[in-house]
Amino acid sequence: TVQVGDPFTEKLLLEACLELMEQDLLVGIQDMGAAGLTSSSCEMASRAGTGIELELANVPRREPGMTPYEVLLSESQERMLLVAKSGREGEVLEICKKWDVDAAVIGRVTNDGFLRVKEKGVVVAEMPARALTDNAPTYERPADAPAYQDALQSLPLELIPEPKDCNAVLEALLTSPTIAHKGWVFEQYDHMVQTNTVIRPGSDAAVLRIKGTDKALAVTVDCNSLYCVLNPYTGAASAVAEAARNLVCTGARPLALTDCLNFGNPERPDIMWQFILAIEGIADACKTLQIPVVSGNVSFYNETRGLSIYPTPIIGMVGLLDHVERAVSQGFKTEGDAVLLLGETGEDLGGTEYLRAVHHREQGTPPVLNLEREAALQRVVLQAVEQGLVQSAHDCAEGGLAVALAESCLSATNGPLGAEIVLDRHGLRRDSLLFGESQSRIILSVKPANREKIEALARQEDVPCSVLGVVRGRRLMISIRDDRRRTALWVDRPCEKLDTMWRGALRAALEPGEGGHA
Repeated sequence: TVQVGDPFTEKLLLEACLELMEQDLLVGIQDMGAAGLTSSSCEMASRAGTGIELELANVPRREPGMTPYEVLLSESQERMLLVAKSGREGEVLEICKKWDVDAAVIGRVTNDGFLRVKEKGVVVAEMPARALTDNAPTYERPADAPAYQDALQSLPLELIPEPKDCNAVLEALLTSPTIAHKGWVFEQYDHMVQTNTVIRPGSDAAVLRIKGTDKALAVTVDCNSLYCVLNPYTGAASAVAEAARNLVCTGARPLALTDCLNFGNPERPDIMWQFILAIEGIADACKTLQIPVVSGNVSFYNETRGLSIYPTPIIGMVGLLDHVERAVSQGFKTEGDAVLLLGETGEDLGGTEYLRAVHHREQGTPPVLNLEREAALQRVVLQAVEQGLVQSAHDCAEGGLAVALAESCLSATNGPLGAEIVLDRHGLRRDSLLFGESQSRIILSVKPANREKIEALARQEDVPCSVLGVVRGRRLMISIRDDRRRTALWVDRPCEKLDTMWRGALRAALEPGEGGHA
């Protein structure tokens, strides 16, 4: 069975560790994750260039009769491996006792570079620490694209009819499980613990104040597995870019990420190919955006009867706001504010939620991601928020521009606000313009007096900036202007109706007969 976590014990452990570090009692510390004591001990020794000797008889255990093998590999939760300063072990044990955390001296640092494991004084395992880290054997598994990949990426747009009823398409997207409001899930949990939540779940990222300071942390989780099955490299890189973009929309500077890499059976060449490309995509995105990967895990063999899950490299990212009072959410704020788009819209329908939800197609090439443009876009938004120029910010992701505009309308603090929008067609298909998922785009609402300042910041970074319209009324109205300057209204819906559908869709799907939309 999977190990069971205990949040209360975890909290005690964290507090004990914080006090130990505050008292300057430690030389090193590492949590016990995969492979438990084995990985944490050899990794610490390897990084330090030392050895380590363990006495397993001293390891606190919940179960009697455990073998050395089981003790070394157990992944019991809420555990840390500490290296204390010599002679101060007693102080460490006292602090752990104060916090009701089990603690014991289970070994010592050596200078021979070996991981040596004893059970009641008898050596049961001994090897160079680096043999399990830097010099560990590496798999060279066969990796090759599946035979169906070219067909999967093929998308003849001439076979995709442009929608005649864009209102119906918008409603279908807002009620799809991918886009529908997730309140039915997160409202079942306490997301206001210790009253530190400044921006709640449901925006691009949640923001949590750091009490006693002016600062705050923003947190988000992202991945589009459909992008990843169509192009593992682009899909994984886009997950990093979108996570960073979500943080930036709050005004937070991305600090670090953790990844959760979920794939099928790596013994299959096509799955190994997906895995390799996804890692390369994450690495390249992190290098360009200058975001370190500080932790992560890999979950393989996720399949049933030979059918694998889509490659799903989930990215969790945290960012820092220096001034919590400047945190920005995705909802429009005030009637009369100008609505701007940073970034450029292209003919990007491959892998979109529109194709999946409306045309029942999961194919095409995911939207192109230019990481340098992404970095420039994020710099513009961070500067704009820092200067207090932004009322709201929301990235364009699944569902494209129309869905992002709708979400900004429906996320207004005091109930839905409308918007009057005019989009220039620029030779694009109507569905590409409204529902395409071109990357590196953010919608801002700003006071009219600040519009030119935003445009100036965008010019400095060579980021396209266009005025889309104005926050006004209680309807979302989107018109399209063609190359002859003729304008036609393609989306016109009362925000109250859209809000009911968006917020009720998940409940309707998971609790038949409860809430939902007509």
